[in-house]
Amino acid sequence: MSSLTAVIDLDLPGPTISRHVYGHFAEHLGRCIYGGFWVGEDSEIPNVRGIRTDVVEALRALRIPNLRWPGGCFADDYHWRDGIGPRDERPRMVNSHWGDVVEDNSFGTHEFMDLCEMLGAEPYVNGNVGSGTVREMSEWVEYLTRADDSPMAALRRANGRDEPWALPFFGIGNEPWGCGGNMTAQHYADLARQYATYVRNHGGNTVYKIAAGANADDYAWTETLMKVSQKLGCGCDPRGFFQGISMHYYTMSGDWSDKGHATAFDTDDWYVTMRRAHKIEELVRGHSNVMDAYDPEHRIGLVVDEWGTWWNVEEGTNPGFLYQQNTLRDALVASLHFDTFHRYAHRISMANIAQTVNVLQAMILTDPTTGALVLTPSYHVFEMNTGHHDASALAVNVKGAVPTRDVEGKALPLLSMSASTKDDAALVSLSNLDADTPTTVVLDLRGREVVEFSARVLTAPSIQAHNTPEQPDAVAPVAHDGVRRHPRGLEVDLPARSYTTVRLGLGA
Repeated sequence: MSSLTAVIDLDLPGPTISRHVYGHFAEHLGRCIYGGFWVGEDSEIPNVRGIRTDVVEALRALRIPNLRWPGGCFADDYHWRDGIGPRDERPRMVNSHWGDVVEDNSFGTHEFMDLCEMLGAEPYVNGNVGSGTVREMSEWVEYLTRADDSPMAALRRANGRDEPWALPFFGIGNEPWGCGGNMTAQHYADLARQYATYVRNHGGNTVYKIAAGANADDYAWTETLMKVSQKLGCGCDPRGFFQGISMHYYTMSGDWSDKGHATAFDTDDWYVTMRRAHKIEELVRGHSNVMDAYDPEHRIGLVVDEWGTWWNVEEGTNPGFLYQQNTLRDALVASLHFDTFHRYAHRISMANIAQTVNVLQAMILTDPTTGALVLTPSYHVFEMNTGHHDASALAVNVKGAVPTRDVEGKALPLLSMSASTKDDAALVSLSNLDADTPTTVVLDLRGREVVEFSARVLTAPSIQAHNTPEQPDAVAPVAHDGVRRHPRGLEVDLPARSYTTVRLGLGA
């Protein structure tokens, strides 16, 4: 068992970790909306106005800060007027991206905004640039947010909603380099300027507009968007077309033709996955560096609005529905991402796991036959991290060499940490990526007195462990008694393949 020391100055708070980096994503894809969030008012599954009650309760426990909808690729095929009015009169459409199924539009704008109100989450609506129009997008924002007797406000009232909703976040298209139109960066940048101009602030509602950004390491895409919004090296004349730029990155152990199996994998696959998840640090740093050249004052946020694991679909399920199981490995991928998001809190304004229910790295799985609900290992990482919401990031400086493992010709650090403080508390997150070997970390805690502490740990007997209706708590957090006082602060035992959080109560 090895030991390291991590120095944390509790009295030197850094930038605020926005709660919105713990955001979620719900696309019209597979059973995320239909059979996930939405069961309909006539369902035997307990619901409120068609929205599944236990899903709402589970997500409220995560303090879900925002929810992105309706896509994804689906967003650039979606025409919002098809999803309003009496449900039995709404036109149908083909969801050509995801399973080639017929969409009846029974879950639309009113249902989504109702869901957000139930969740206590802020809506992040993604507009249609790929197949929509400027007018269509502009009128959707008016429909959602205007309070007077404008044409769209009158239409909203005719459909049963008198008061406008708050709309804090709006996306200007999705993946225009691919499913959103196969555009060049410059062509999309010009469109983003045009469309964003007509996403107006009505009344007291202010929209944070997000331009559709890069795929993984396409730094040139980010620079093209920055060039139209800021002046190189100055940042003194922001044009205000948009306030955020997105990026997407998915983790897998294979390639796009064979992504890897969600549950049938070995230790080598485990480490390849962790190495590729660790790449998020390189990507965020690269995009941040580009943005810093044009925006040194960090006026424009980096929005990682699609991230997570992407495995081959579960055998026997529709290949276009992207249903996959979720193991301890997925949980550690999530914890790695959050450590990076915390370290770049000065630039990252939002992030959205893909996706919330029944799709990709989901928080929740629902059984289509029995209706059973399962909380995944990834869900528990989100829940264990609620103390980081809107807290001030703390630097974690490791003394000595972090153990590494050579993976795909690069060194993978086997320990990841981050920390934050808020009011008279602090939270330290520690991930031990070693599949077989435990370790111990000394937390050298400086600047404030630690008057109390407690810890929780998420681990399992095997790296493939996952939760099912029959074993819903195979991977679930428990109290961790492997934390004790040390002359420098605290000493923390980290089991192999584990995620641990240590909560500190602070004095003066």
